[in-house]
Amino acid sequence: MRKDFDPETVKADGRSAAKGFLFDPTAPGPWRGSLAGETIGSPVTVLAYGNDTPGEGPPLHVHPYDETFVVFAGRARFFVGDQVIDATAGEAVLGPAGVPHRFVNLGPGRLQTIDIHHSDRWIQTDLA
Repeated sequence: MRKDFDPETVKADGRSAAKGFLFDPTAPGPWRGSLAGETIGSPVTVLAYGNDTPGEGPPLHVHPYDETFVVFAGRARFFVGDQVIDATAGEAVLGPAGVPHRFVNLGPGRLQTIDIHHSDRWIQTDLA
């Protein structure tokens, strides 16, 4: 049993649990959807991305906040600044704030990621 903190030291902030629509699993195309944190009172925004084509992925872009990529299926190659990081299902990759990044499907098969933007809304500048 974990006990990382004393629950008596944390006070609820008054928010209720909330639910929002992230994506339609039957929708075509790589961008399945997004859920802005501000919609559900959360400090993070979540995106669902997936594609079936090796070499395909989002363009080079940058955010003013961190982004965490969680690979749920397949294999991806991430380009984060000067680093190249290969990741497979079950692994997560950090794209630090202000560092240009992109990723591609390494194949074979489908790449599926959940991208966590550490902001209550999606803010992005495409560089390519």
